Amino acid sequence: MRKFSSAIILASVLILGACSSGKTEKTDYTSYVNTKIGSGGHGHVFVGAGVPFGMVQLGPTSIPQDWDWCSGYHDSDNSVIGFSHTHLEGTGIGDLFDVTVMPVIGEVTYARGESSDPSTGLWSPADRSKEVSTPGYYSVPLSRYGILAEMTATNRVGLHRYTFPASDEAAIVFDLRNGGCWDTPYGTWIEKVSDNSIRGYRYSSGWASNQRVFFHAEFSKPFDNITFIDGPNRDDNGSVVEKPMYARMDFKTTEGEQILVKVAISPVSMEGATANMAAELPGWNFENVVSDATAAWNAELSKIDVTTSDADDRTIFYTALYHTMIHPATFSDVDGKYRGSDDVVREDKSFTNYTIFSLWDTYRAAMPLLNILHPEKADDMVNTMLKIYEQQGKLPVWHLWANETDCMVGNPGVIAVGDAIVKGYNGFDVNAAYEAMKNSVMLDERGQNLRKQYGFIPSDLYNESIGNDMEYAIADGAVANVAAFLGKTEDEAFFRERSHSYRNYMDKETLLARGRLKDGSWRSPFNPFVSNHREQDYVEGNAWQYTWLAPQDFDGLVDFYGSREKFVSQLDTLFAQEERIDGENASPDISGLIGQYVHGNEPSHHIIYFYTMAGEPAKAADHVREVYEKMYFNNENGLAGNEDEGQMSAWYVLSSLGFYQVEPASTRFWFGAPNFPKMDVKVKGGVFSIIAEGLDETSKYIQSVELNGAPYNKGYIEFSDIEKGGTLKFIMGSTPAKWY
Repeated sequence: MRKFSSAIILASVLILGACSSGKTEKTDYTSYVNTKIGSGGHGHVFVGAGVPFGMVQLGPTSIPQDWDWCSGYHDSDNSVIGFSHTHLEGTGIGDLFDVTVMPVIGEVTYARGESSDPSTGLWSPADRSKEVSTPGYYSVPLSRYGILAEMTATNRVGLHRYTFPASDEAAIVFDLRNGGCWDTPYGTWIEKVSDNSIRGYRYSSGWASNQRVFFHAEFSKPFDNITFIDGPNRDDNGSVVEKPMYARMDFKTTEGEQILVKVAISPVSMEGATANMAAELPGWNFENVVSDATAAWNAELSKIDVTTSDADDRTIFYTALYHTMIHPATFSDVDGKYRGSDDVVREDKSFTNYTIFSLWDTYRAAMPLLNILHPEKADDMVNTMLKIYEQQGKLPVWHLWANETDCMVGNPGVIAVGDAIVKGYNGFDVNAAYEAMKNSVMLDERGQNLRKQYGFIPSDLYNESIGNDMEYAIADGAVANVAAFLGKTEDEAFFRERSHSYRNYMDKETLLARGRLKDGSWRSPFNPFVSNHREQDYVEGNAWQYTWLAPQDFDGLVDFYGSREKFVSQLDTLFAQEERIDGENASPDISGLIGQYVHGNEPSHHIIYFYTMAGEPAKAADHVREVYEKMYFNNENGLAGNEDEGQMSAWYVLSSLGFYQVEPASTRFWFGAPNFPKMDVKVKGGVFSIIAEGLDETSKYIQSVELNGAPYNKGYIEFSDIEKGGTLKFIMGSTPAKWY
């Protein structure tokens, strides 16, 4: 992290302090994280302070509300309208940005403002040359006001520290009006509780159509005066009324005086926010909170200890691991209360409720990685999804702060639940979970009625037919695998057959997936390079990518091409194609191309590992290493596409371990290309050590494999072998080889 030496110094000081207070951390893994990776380009990552899987993501929010500011931050822009307590991580749609706090000096205009003129709002340029960002801590000077802003967090509480110049006109403003991108408030409230505390709520509609955030805030110094600035809201009956959208707390400050602000949030109530603060952050010791946040991140990042002499590779790896643990986010108060999908508040202390499930993205690698690294959370994730099912009648698709957005396609929550079941997790009602899976895939919504009627979704009856149908087929494959696991043979046969619906799109003439009409004819004309964003048969892709979106039916794909040799030949063709996308409205998500393989978007993520499944592991290794080299970097543009709530990074983490899960709801992880000489993974049963003996720039192919000292002749490792701990050794060499 050469560009962020000040961040390393800060983190090192914190760890030294932790060690001197009796803690025994030996390695500061947070010093290996460059939180700015993915903050440029189209990475859309969150930059700010939080703890692993925390409710609070506290960081800067900028003026622009364009696509590349979905997280509120982009490296190309240094405007700050304030520091918001909720942010998304790497998504393609923007929302949240709740309860924004901004320190100011003097009179300001209460608006978001225009980048060309600071006087149009309360915003300030940030001095990025002095910005410090590490897991759990963020600081930046606000040059308009001469104020240093610092922040850290617990799970449900954000802690701000503002260093002011001498002024009789210092103030801290709470802004409930300005969210970002798709977000618009429809109900806000701020009230004074005492001379050093306020509370309120923010109701908004956007991607999440009915999002409710409550807060309680305390100041380390009593404010001299409080002013409420009203704006147009709606009351409970929908009538337009004037309610507080801003609150300004005035202070007189001396040079270098620090004022701290604690802001607890809750999805339930203002009283819940107050209780969250009392439980998590009763005091005011900023350094201790930073130290605790750093320790929390070290506890999670240390779950994989990587041995390498390459500093950039180490930073890329630990930043990727960090990105996989920002979300899902805690979504229940300390007393177990949470807001359900039906907008009803419930109390259940038997599990931790979570939110922000970007499942179309994360079912592929991020959720399988969670099942390896976080067994203590896996049952709670499933219990959350089962509660969502009870409340809305189906497992989640893309769930955001108690709202089903139905974003993207398919039934990805089915796949995530199934994955936990077949891996042996049972801290939930397994039979009820299976019924939830079945019932969710048998609904008639979102084109599934057409799929039942025709056996596939006709392209002349439903937009993005292929993308929808293929994802539904993957979910059916997951149901079939769980049915087999539970011994339900009739269900297995039914859903296995239905998981083959994608075959209707496979065109023997072009050897690609092609739109099929209700009368059985092919859509014409046909150009496999064309993308028309959200207005064609594919979803954020074209025929080249979607031809391979059948990880549940590898044998069926091979049969379509006639033999494994022909299958491999067509895979070779995919990677050898021109790197081009045709069409005036091509999807911006199609990025990170190697031929027509698209690493910047999720539907391609499993394709390389088909080589191993087809008996060509060396070709898999070549392409995996090509992705390492071309798609992940230690800089702001270090991601090939949207981070997508950890999926882009989870691919890198799993692949670096030497394997990847291809099949939905499966226990098999197929081998590819280990990225480091030694990796120790903390798992449920102890430590799973992965050794790549002889790995160097030329010795990059697996020659043979040993598991716990015995020869191993499979192309994959079972989850049960990973989970119980042990040693997996890859013997590396310079010659392509096959050992299974």
